[in-house]
Amino acid sequence: MSNEQQPDLARRDFMSSGAQLAAGLTLAPGVVLYGVAQAKPDDQPVTDKVRWGMLIDTTKCADGCDDCVTACKTEQGWDNQTHARATQSAQWIRKVTLRDKATGHQHSLPMMCQHCENPPCADVCPTGASFKRADGIVLVDRHICIGCRYCMMACPYKARSFVHETITDQLPHMPRGKGCVEGCTMCVHRVDAGQTTACAEACAKAGHNAILFGDLNDPKSAIAKTVAKYATTQVRADLGLNPGVRYSGI
Repeated sequence: MSNEQQPDLARRDFMSSGAQLAAGLTLAPGVVLYGVAQAKPDDQPVTDKVRWGMLIDTTKCADGCDDCVTACKTEQGWDNQTHARATQSAQWIRKVTLRDKATGHQHSLPMMCQHCENPPCADVCPTGASFKRADGIVLVDRHICIGCRYCMMACPYKARSFVHETITDQLPHMPRGKGCVEGCTMCVHRVDAGQTTACAEACAKAGHNAILFGDLNDPKSAIAKTVAKYATTQVRADLGLNPGVRYSGI
């Protein structure tokens, strides 16, 4: 999708308009977990000069820890279980366990929308509701989503949920609607305000430091330097989707 075709998210009030600079979280002298240079002005479009991504170190991701999941629920409000009869609970991020059948070795890791460069969800969407921003963040435009759920079937990561019933207690920055598909937005409202993702922030505050967020296109960023120096893995790399979420240690 060209930049000219990108839906105007500001017009749809899809994200908040805050513009606060993020403070870097220092892990060691000269090593910063994240550091977004500046907030994106509301009147300026996103650009493909940036490719937002996350690198998850599974050796630091403890089995049984769900700090990232809890942070996502709180930040986006998708765990407000207003209706106990809901046939499918929202799950924007979940912890999964990968097991090597040969050795029995296990890895625990968070799984969410992988924000693919070539998202299959967007390819199958008949209305264009599923789309990729120029900066690599994959989103759903709830105004034109018709609830066909083709994107859910196309996603190899099972990273999307469907809203079956009327939602209450919604957060202003994350409207949710009955009959729409939803999933991880890579905290687009925070990113555009110059902040890191809620999951990365919570992981760092807990002292795990397993999630590294930043601009994959910026050779000076911590995430780009790490990806260039160490071997990382794309889940289902065989599909050629080039996801923005990478993993190490698996």
